Amino acid sequence: MREVYEVDADTLLLVASDRVSAFDVVLKEPVPHKGAVLTQLSAFWFGKLAAVMPSHFLTAAADEIAERVPALFGQEGAQHAAPLLAGRAMLVRRTTPVPFECVVRGYLAGSAWAEYRERGTLAGEPLSEGLVESARLDPPIFSPATKAETGHDENVTFAHVAAALGAALAERLKRASLALYEAGRGYARPNGIIIADTKFEFGTTATGQLLVIDEILTPDSSRFWPADRYQPGKSQPSFDKQPLRDYLADLKKQGRWNGNPPPPPLPPDVVRATSERYLDAYRRLTGHALAVR
Repeated sequence: MREVYEVDADTLLLVASDRVSAFDVVLKEPVPHKGAVLTQLSAFWFGKLAAVMPSHFLTAAADEIAERVPALFGQEGAQHAAPLLAGRAMLVRRTTPVPFECVVRGYLAGSAWAEYRERGTLAGEPLSEGLVESARLDPPIFSPATKAETGHDENVTFAHVAAALGAALAERLKRASLALYEAGRGYARPNGIIIADTKFEFGTTATGQLLVIDEILTPDSSRFWPADRYQPGKSQPSFDKQPLRDYLADLKKQGRWNGNPPPPPLPPDVVRATSERYLDAYRRLTGHALAVR
């Protein structure tokens, strides 16, 4: 969950909080370090994948942000502002977002598995027969979705995107998404993580340049699986908020929560386990532990 601040006509400040939602309900307890993991991991990927696709990323260094935008902090200045931003803030170029989620699926999971099991399709397009849950998809599939203002995003066909945006832009989005995913999963697998699927967001600058924006290849925008535990034919463990989702799902099953606000309190061990998942994903992908405060 991110807060967006306008710096000037060309620049935005994104600040990621530790707040978390599940089953479309914002929970009361924050997950420690979650915001920093999402911000710093995105910064890592924006740098690593810059040759594949340019991004809106400028800096995620707190002292640089404070120096570049002193007006945000009044007379106290950068040395007082930096601790408030440490780890969780990112300065980015302003763009006009493309109104579609650019999803790439390398494995059959989640809503894709549910649709395939029912109809043998993905976003209305037929897939090969005989696939099992968590099966690897070769080649990966570009599976765009609407960006819903309320409710859930809806999977749509590539033809739907082309009709809405024009064939040329739709094709650029597809090529960029697949290239970013292939580069990302190729790096992640030797580091112990399977990127089963992910969503990219894109935006255009005032001059018409297409950039990848928002966050990229994080546990919140992607389905991360531990490579050493992968077994097709069933659901896989993940590096995201699975511990708290499992806890809440069990409460719903027992009839102790109806799935609506207010949410039930989370036990400390569930919060801790969720935080550890995020930190573990960061460590595996970057090669070092997150500098936590």
